[in-house]
Amino acid sequence: MAPQKLLCLPSLLLLLLMRLLRQADTRSFVVDRDHDRFLLDGAPFRYASGSLHYFRVPRVLWADRLFKMRMSGLNAVQFYVPWNYHEPEPGVYNFNANRDLFAFLKEATLANLLVILRPGPYICAEWEMGGLPAWLLRKPKIHLRTSDPDFLAAVDSWFKVLLPKIHPWLYHNGGNIISIQVENEYGSYGACDMSYMRHLAGLFRALLGDKILLFTTDGPEGLKCGSLQGLYTTIDFGPADNMTKIFALLRKYEPRGPLVNSEYYTGWLDYWGQNHSTRSVPAVTKGLENMLKLGASVNMYMFHGGTNFGYWNGADEKGRFLPITTSYDYDAPISEAGDPTPKLFAIRNVISKFQEVPLGPLPPPSPKMMLGPLSLHLDGNLLAFLDFLCPQGPIHSILPMTFEAVNQDHGYMLYRTYLTHTVSEPTQFWVPNNGVHDRAYVMVDGVFQGVLERNMKHNLFLTGKKGAKLDVLLENMGRLSFGSNSSDFKGLLEPPILGQTVLTQWLMFPLKVDNLVKRWFPNQLLKSSHPQTPSGPTFYSTTFPILDSGGDTFLFLPGWTKGQVWINGFNLGRYWTKRGPQQTLYVPRPLLFPRGALNKITLLELENVPLQPQIQFLDRPILNSTMHKTYIYSLSAESASEPMELSGH
Repeated sequence: MAPQKLLCLPSLLLLLLMRLLRQADTRSFVVDRDHDRFLLDGAPFRYASGSLHYFRVPRVLWADRLFKMRMSGLNAVQFYVPWNYHEPEPGVYNFNANRDLFAFLKEATLANLLVILRPGPYICAEWEMGGLPAWLLRKPKIHLRTSDPDFLAAVDSWFKVLLPKIHPWLYHNGGNIISIQVENEYGSYGACDMSYMRHLAGLFRALLGDKILLFTTDGPEGLKCGSLQGLYTTIDFGPADNMTKIFALLRKYEPRGPLVNSEYYTGWLDYWGQNHSTRSVPAVTKGLENMLKLGASVNMYMFHGGTNFGYWNGADEKGRFLPITTSYDYDAPISEAGDPTPKLFAIRNVISKFQEVPLGPLPPPSPKMMLGPLSLHLDGNLLAFLDFLCPQGPIHSILPMTFEAVNQDHGYMLYRTYLTHTVSEPTQFWVPNNGVHDRAYVMVDGVFQGVLERNMKHNLFLTGKKGAKLDVLLENMGRLSFGSNSSDFKGLLEPPILGQTVLTQWLMFPLKVDNLVKRWFPNQLLKSSHPQTPSGPTFYSTTFPILDSGGDTFLFLPGWTKGQVWINGFNLGRYWTKRGPQQTLYVPRPLLFPRGALNKITLLELENVPLQPQIQFLDRPILNSTMHKTYIYSLSAESASEPMELSGH
């Protein structure tokens, strides 16, 4: 018998490629309407999923959080893609470092988790402007989330960048993405523009193909305007809701196929000035078990909440403006610091009744660190650093301009004018038509006078000589992220009034505070010009070493009022100690330099500094200490303010 010829290397590669292609051909995730279930590669499948947002967790911790989710018994992770996080300016895209969405997809693969992707364009997520870029508002007449040509042009441009990058990660292409959501809770928006929804569905199909499962998610009241023929309809609700009634309603829109709860709420978000939200373990596990008994697929929102670092928190408007806290702990099964909670173990036990849970223990809580108290030193008033904060100089306008009109997306902007006549008697300073968006810190000749706040009536009275310098620092506390049909412009939306005089001739300084803190902060500056008594927005800082390897920690700011914190140049987020409920800010260990290297902390305190300007690092968070029952009255005592009557939506 003649010996067989050995296959040459190109032939072996060709055979391997053909085998991989055949395997890819067998990969599928589809709806089996005949049996009300999903099929994964032809086999019955149900997902027990959890939400985790890569943009709320430092990249070095992604693998840790995903591993804990898999060990909890989950077989999928659900997450949003925030457009404004990846396209900071029109046509400028960022998928690097913490914004590397594809590195996160790879980490999910390594954790053996399938992916349910929610790319928007609107995502809600309690995220700044619901994930829509603030630069859209540079066209002030734009109608968001509709078939407005300006909005659709921006959406199309973004998705023609994002979705082709997603295409290789689809499950049938060998990736881990089994389904993709179109828009997000559109039925709660009020526009009910089905041409817009059909445009999105067509765009997704054109760029992603026909094999990927596309779906919608809405609350029970939003199904009418949120669902669309050709997209699989899912619903969201929490433990307190009537599961039987809601799933029966879902069946009117999706008569056959698996039942899906795309957002089963394990906790809830927090607003400044209200109590920390919680959901009891028995309520969460009972609802989960009941859904799994029905054969439903469930995504738990959130499974790990994370943190609204920097300026990224969103806001709601429910009778008044409600900005969301820096912590997005959400009372989730995995805490803000990444630790398993009793809720996680109870959920794991429920899941184990229905499908296999990975063997082995979950990692223990991460090491925590205590430090301090540490005394901070005064760097100077914000006004003293104006040349560094706004090196390009001010913009002049007869009437004040919004943040969006001067391309200032986040943070702070200073408005300055000069009194045209002497005001010798205390005279009311106010902004008509609720025109402060969102919080104004008022100074005359550098001396702090008080605060004006969105949706609050403040009686603030000023005096000053002709030519006195009137400064109004405006803080953007986060754009509306849910339910509002109106664009949430920031800054002074109306010209302020002093007595009967409309104030004009404004200088506007868009402030680059993060640039100052990261790069320019000149420690040697202004040492001789410190005010004897700090007044109004003021910078404080100190340095400190960590003598060992350190650990996660929680920054506590007793006695401080409201402001922003940076650690080693990283914007940790907002604090509002006086209003609560959040009293500590989570500091992940990777942000700190260990083993004797000096760490620097910088505070921008916007109002009042404690007599002893000290901070502490604690080994546990304080998220539930609130002044919400008394803060309106304490404001009244200080500035005679009262709530403004507004109708809710």
